[in-house]
Amino acid sequence: MPSQSLQKRLQQIQRRLGLRADGLLGPDTLSRIEALIDQSNSPQAAEPSRQQHDDQLTCSRTGLQQIARFEISSDAYYRRFLSHPTWPKGQSGITIGIGYDLGYQTPARMRKDWQGLLADADLERLVMVVGLKGRAASAAVATVADITIPLVAANQVYYTATLPEYAARTRKAYPGVELLPADAQAMLLSLVYNRGTSFSGRRRREMKAIVPLVAAADLAAIAAQIRAMKRLWGSELSGLRKRRDIEAKLIEQADRDYAPDELIYV
Repeated sequence: MPSQSLQKRLQQIQRRLGLRADGLLGPDTLSRIEALIDQSNSPQAAEPSRQQHDDQLTCSRTGLQQIARFEISSDAYYRRFLSHPTWPKGQSGITIGIGYDLGYQTPARMRKDWQGLLADADLERLVMVVGLKGRAASAAVATVADITIPLVAANQVYYTATLPEYAARTRKAYPGVELLPADAQAMLLSLVYNRGTSFSGRRRREMKAIVPLVAAADLAAIAAQIRAMKRLWGSELSGLRKRRDIEAKLIEQADRDYAPDELIYV
């Protein structure tokens, strides 16, 4: 976590860039700085070459902000309802921060991502519930519900650890995703963030069907498969059904012009 003086300097830089002043040197800030450097080096380099970011996704700021809204709704909502570990139902694990599902982590990864951001005792208590999913997670959430996860720590992990990790998983699961428009890349990242990358079983048939559609850059067909996933959840999980609709709509409309400062590399 940056020192207080460094965090203040980062906040001042972010305000000058017109970004959210959270004091975190994450993908949003780095991408904006890179875009400004490209523009200053060459009047024809308003958009960086694809080779420059060939190991990353090129997502829209709108898309990444939408993922955060899917997970926590707003900063105010987070502070009021999500600053302690929760269990989102279904096959989820105990979840902390911005959609950080402990059910699908390892103790080593948990410690790496959160070391220094939480008290050591709290971190070790959370490690004890890593890997629990479904009913096991539901039964265990009360044992850690008193732990507070500050929003600044949640943001730090989301932007510097979680997003890059899931972007890499998205590229591996859907070859060619990096050639799609930025909103589409962001929403496929959202899908993987929420559902993982398994293609096995009938519950995953739409996830698997998307693979050749990404290679063909068929945005309408990708969106249709994402909407078809709503068959998996009833009214008790209406939030997931709404999430799929929003992802599908943004993908359908993704073929648009993007200003250089809209693009974030993760």
